[in-house]
Amino acid sequence: MKAKILIGPSSFAESNSAPLERLKAAGFTVIDNPYKRKMTKQEIISLLADDVAGILAGLEPLDREVLTQSSLKCISRVGAGMTNVDLKAAAELDIPVFNTPDGPTNAVAELVVGALISMLRYIPQSNKVLHEKEWTRKIGAQIEGKTIAIIGFGHIGRRVAELLAPFKAKLIAVDPFLDKSQYLSCPLMTLEEALPQADIITIHTSGDECMFDYEAFNKTKKGVFILNAARGNIISEEALIKALDDGIVEGAWLDTYSIEPYNGRLCNYNNVVLTPHIGSYTMECRQYMESKAVNNLLQELQK
Repeated sequence: MKAKILIGPSSFAESNSAPLERLKAAGFTVIDNPYKRKMTKQEIISLLADDVAGILAGLEPLDREVLTQSSLKCISRVGAGMTNVDLKAAAELDIPVFNTPDGPTNAVAELVVGALISMLRYIPQSNKVLHEKEWTRKIGAQIEGKTIAIIGFGHIGRRVAELLAPFKAKLIAVDPFLDKSQYLSCPLMTLEEALPQADIITIHTSGDECMFDYEAFNKTKKGVFILNAARGNIISEEALIKALDDGIVEGAWLDTYSIEPYNGRLCNYNNVVLTPHIGSYTMECRQYMESKAVNNLLQELQK
């Protein structure tokens, strides 16, 4: 019987079928994600039958409970973040884990800059009212001269800094895993130091623990703009709503959510721009990550 490969990402091979064809040509049976969304724990457990040797993983939960009920020989993540994979459990169960850390860097960073300009110039709101045949204008702001705190200064955070440098903003890096002895393109500060200074906060941390509760928002400058392209749990939704209502946050852009698909209360806020987790959704990025993830999987399973 052919070994099987489970596909986690709902959009895998949408723009280019070559990675999928490579799996089939290598003799594997491919099981597609039947739900076309992020799978739940029970859904992933039910699909990991005894003959599923590998998974091309998205953001579905691959914790100890899931892994111990599988016969996986390899996990190959289509993306950079690994917070959905219990790496300790995988190591104990002798399941190699791979990812594609460089894959989403440019796609996410470019989207962040686009979202920032859109927020500062109220482009989504202007588009909406003009489509309603109303001529209403709101004075926006420029990036030049703003203080921008980049929370998480890894691959994506550094690329965001590179893209923003020509705009002549003051950039601040916040990353507890770095120290001031390392060469960085902008000053390194603690979160406590950065929050009161920042006009704009953009989040690129690798973890998914809450960093922005209402206490954190209370330390920010009034009228701050906040962007999150990392993980949904980093910002407390209730705290963000209160900060918006209290006028602390002028605008927000979110691309990730604690529960996806998202249809929560933030949909009612005109000054919150919401995108459906499209950070890595460019043809170039998807094709690179999918091809690299398949390479990683095949190299391990064909040893």
